[in-house]
Amino acid sequence: MSVSTKHPKAPQHKENHDLIVSKSIPLTTRSGFEFHVRPVTPSDEEGLAEFFNHVTKDDLRFRFLSPIPEVGKEMLSYLINVDHDHKEDFLALDIDDKTIIASAMIGANEDKSVAEVAIVVHSDYKHRGMSWTFLEYVASEARRSGIKKLQSIESRENHAAIELEREMGFTAKSYPGDATLMLLEFDLTTNNPDA
Repeated sequence: MSVSTKHPKAPQHKENHDLIVSKSIPLTTRSGFEFHVRPVTPSDEEGLAEFFNHVTKDDLRFRFLSPIPEVGKEMLSYLINVDHDHKEDFLALDIDDKTIIASAMIGANEDKSVAEVAIVVHSDYKHRGMSWTFLEYVASEARRSGIKKLQSIESRENHAAIELEREMGFTAKSYPGDATLMLLEFDLTTNNPDA
């Protein structure tokens, strides 16, 4: 895959974490929409709860692969309590740096050979090219941290996500053991836009 990165490379960090970035990173979509990205912090719990109030029921189902009525305290705790090494939740924020407009979770296995990625976007911010730019950034950070392959498990009904990931270079196949799901994979060792 040859993906253009329209954002600055992540700065060198003093922290001992692989995936953490020290400040919000400005990103701009191909349509010119600007937003900022940073890792989640424990203080984001309230903002994340508000964010999920603006995610459609279908998008909640696609994100968590089950029909949940809302994101409760237990799930919020899971999303904000990350180790910034094998598990990270990146937040996309409007340019006010306060309003959360998307969330991208990465969860890697022990040797970082594979990590699952899942993204969900605020309903008012869809169709601005954000998902492409956000996923591109997350893939770049995963690669930088040493992760070899990204996987995305999608409902077969989530046509928009499957199409976007295929366009980005993910390969798609049926998910083993569940005909309602698709497994999309992206090899970070060969698909390197910075090479």
